[in-house]
Amino acid sequence: MSQKLPHISTKDLIPIIKNKKALIIDVRPVDAYNGWSLRGETRGGHIKGAKSLPLKWTKYIDWIEIVRSKGILPENRIIIYAYSLKEAETVANMFIRAGYSDISVYNHFVDEWSVNLELPMENLERYTQLVYPEWVKSVSSGDKSPKYDGGKVIICHAHYRNREAYLSGHIPGAIDIDTLALESAETWNRRSPEELQKALQQHGITADTMVVLYGKYMQPDNDDEFPGSAAGHIGAIRCAFIMMYAGVKDVRVLNGGFQSWKDVGYEISTDDVPKKPVNDFMAEIPAKPELAVDVPEAKQILASGKAELVCVRSWPELIGEVSGYNYIEKKGRIPGAIFGNCGTDAYHMENYRNLDHTTREYHEIAAIWKDAGISPDKHLAFYCGTGWRGSEAFFNAWLMGWPRVSVFDGGWFEWSNDPDNPYETGIPPNEII
Repeated sequence: MSQKLPHISTKDLIPIIKNKKALIIDVRPVDAYNGWSLRGETRGGHIKGAKSLPLKWTKYIDWIEIVRSKGILPENRIIIYAYSLKEAETVANMFIRAGYSDISVYNHFVDEWSVNLELPMENLERYTQLVYPEWVKSVSSGDKSPKYDGGKVIICHAHYRNREAYLSGHIPGAIDIDTLALESAETWNRRSPEELQKALQQHGITADTMVVLYGKYMQPDNDDEFPGSAAGHIGAIRCAFIMMYAGVKDVRVLNGGFQSWKDVGYEISTDDVPKKPVNDFMAEIPAKPELAVDVPEAKQILASGKAELVCVRSWPELIGEVSGYNYIEKKGRIPGAIFGNCGTDAYHMENYRNLDHTTREYHEIAAIWKDAGISPDKHLAFYCGTGWRGSEAFFNAWLMGWPRVSVFDGGWFEWSNDPDNPYETGIPPNEII
């Protein structure tokens, strides 16, 4: 049974922000938290210091585990805000039923907080490149949309050698793109400039095309011959990185991939949408070569005090228990790289995502990286086994506006193929189990 909840005024909330035991909880959609003005608020983003805990997540059976994993504890004073009083109170009562006692509601975010330029707010620096389903639907229909200038748009459903993932259901109007169009099956590195130009033109993409990418998560199984065929959304962000490297000026990713589209109940198509090739990419490839790092520069980074290689692999891969892939024989890690733990294995990114596959709260990622020694003042080259997970970590840092981030494209696969390159196994001396 719901109980009457205390309300906090704007005047009372201002000093509470500085109270370390108090937590402000934003239960609006993650896209609103990141920066999108979904209900016409004057400023997009969130109250400075607030944590993201969307109302949507209350439907998950393990909601309280999510809450605790975010460091929201019963001893905290908790203030909840939303777009509506009903939404805020719904989450507040969930907390009360879970044994939390000091709960208040703030109901003036839109009409008082967002309109007052003196009140502190934050947003993900490049939030416009991480889009939401309603925006994609509007843009694909040719409607006027925020942060869209009306130019050419192509929506790409990315997959790895799995057109059935596309044909079984996709966003209406989306074409499919196989990751193999942009990366080589021999090296898993990005293809040559000539090959990239040909592939992008075949998909109708020029440097001035806005490309919106997404993939479909289909429960990857390491026992499958090609587990990556079911890990579509990591592949979509891999394609985003390569397109950015090539020179596509406006690359966007649907936050949460196809799952987000399904969650809002939009129409799903099974049409095989034909591609419309173009004759000119209209830019020299690569337009942004600094986004990719190869082995020689990776070695320079390891020797530099102003740069870091960041290993976005799993713990079993790091210590040499497994290679991570059925086609990589050697097990171990690159000495000197910082561990940027992806999650359980080569086809999952749990530590960088929420349960609904949307990107994790960026403050949390930054805090985890800070504890690991990963900071924005250095040149960071993210890598994994072959580039997918490294690309997703890179994209997170890029979204945060970190100034010099790259992908070490060859990763463990290329590094381990050269017997002259050093490697290590076992628990690193600086890692705590």
